[in-house]
Amino acid sequence: MIDLIGYGAFFLINALIFALITLGLNLQWGLTGLFNVGVAGFVAIGAYVSALLTTPDDPARFGGFDLPILIGWAVAMAASSLAAAVTGFATLRLRSDYLAITTFGVAVVVQLVALNAQSLTGGAFGIGFIPRPFAGLAENPLAFNLSNLAVVAAVTLVAWLALEHLSRSPWGRVLKALREDERAAVSLGKSARFYRIQAFAVGGALMGLAGAVQAHFIGFIAPDNYAPMLTFQIWVMLIVGGSGSNLGAVVGAVLVWAIWAGSGAATAAFFPPEQQARAASLQIVAIGVMLCLILLFRPSGLFGDRPFRRRLGLKARKPLETP
Repeated sequence: MIDLIGYGAFFLINALIFALITLGLNLQWGLTGLFNVGVAGFVAIGAYVSALLTTPDDPARFGGFDLPILIGWAVAMAASSLAAAVTGFATLRLRSDYLAITTFGVAVVVQLVALNAQSLTGGAFGIGFIPRPFAGLAENPLAFNLSNLAVVAAVTLVAWLALEHLSRSPWGRVLKALREDERAAVSLGKSARFYRIQAFAVGGALMGLAGAVQAHFIGFIAPDNYAPMLTFQIWVMLIVGGSGSNLGAVVGAVLVWAIWAGSGAATAAFFPPEQQARAASLQIVAIGVMLCLILLFRPSGLFGDRPFRRRLGLKARKPLETP
């Protein structure tokens, strides 16, 4: 029973970290309509910045300032937000697939830098000895996982409440207006580019915070942790939960991570060790089947946001009749 509770806490920690990333993507895509396919890059920036600031001194690489964890998290948010703002400033004139290709390129560049800049990031060997919250409880897995779950749950709850407030504020209504009808919003004196850069930066900050929290919970990071598969997972979580809904982002993250972890456990249980590497692709198959079912029966996701025009009670205009 104790082992089951400990594993449940471990599962929820990872699920809520993914939920934090998905909330950032929901702000960018669900609220503003920005097609960001570089999620893994901003998560990596937050993780590496916090790790470099908080780890002990290491003569083999830069960093090792041994700063408190909270300072590492704060600077990680600032660094990821700045990177997202710069990316947004340079690319937000692009639209849809062009923006997606550009942000994907940013994520690839970040991963390549992490892989090759060994004197900065440790290269393929990554960064270890990252301080973990409640490290003194590490000998008691149940207490350690429950303590970390409380911290991660609190961070996710604060982020969710803040985004709920922002989505209902005048700032959030402008973002929704830009998503639904940019010309109408601009005609009212709103700067589309200015608001989009803000949304991109705030979403990037949440992704960087999630990367930092994950790095300190695991205690080790490497470039392979931030492969394009991470971006795919986050997008599936948002689509399943419902784009435009902060609650949907959290529920989708927990549900998809449950299927991902469950299919991995099933693979380990039903396939011999020599076949498990090939059978691991069944995880992607399971996620793909679930995504197809969601799109068939709930095209807007489990908690998908209704169209902005419909929520405002506006009716679509009928086309003018020609004589």
